Amino acid sequence: MFEVKKLGFDYIIFDGIISKETFEFHHDKHYSAYVNKLNDLIKGNEFENLSLTDIVKKSYNKNNPVFNNAGQVYNHEFYFDGLKKDSKMSDKFLKRINENFGSYEKFAEEFINTGVGTFGSGWVWLCEDKDGKLKIVSTSNAVPCWILGDYKPLMVVDVWEHAYYIDYRNDRKNHITNILSIIDWDKLG
Repeated sequence: MFEVKKLGFDYIIFDGIISKETFEFHHDKHYSAYVNKLNDLIKGNEFENLSLTDIVKKSYNKNNPVFNNAGQVYNHEFYFDGLKKDSKMSDKFLKRINENFGSYEKFAEEFINTGVGTFGSGWVWLCEDKDGKLKIVSTSNAVPCWILGDYKPLMVVDVWEHAYYIDYRNDRKNHITNILSIIDWDKLG
């Protein structure tokens, strides 16, 4: 059974970018509900003893309730684990950004535009493909980027309205722009 992962930070450190109220709804209500529902759905069946990643893979296009909840748990945990105050992109990773997108500014513009252009609810990812090239990928609903192909997720921004509506109303662009300022770039090398 899965547990709601505690955040590795205090809500208040992101005030001005993500409010305490948004974290309370997003983490403590939305994400927690996915964890609890997933636990109910896998109890006593073929999914019960699998890892979260294996549940997502095995349920994709076969068991929508399990997949939707497992995918949401996976995506939310990846998102929350990827936030950090005052993280700085390494020169090595900036070089990769420049090689793949031309500049950080061009990467940010493409990333933001992809997130803004995601129809309905979803996620915008920075991934690495099997050849080591960086890609920006948009997914809908509960889909992690690696379901779409041989992608390794590096970072993700949640573009479901529950992630930003309290703070930004319908301004998804400003939400994504501000989230880029609190990405844990240290994790990306």
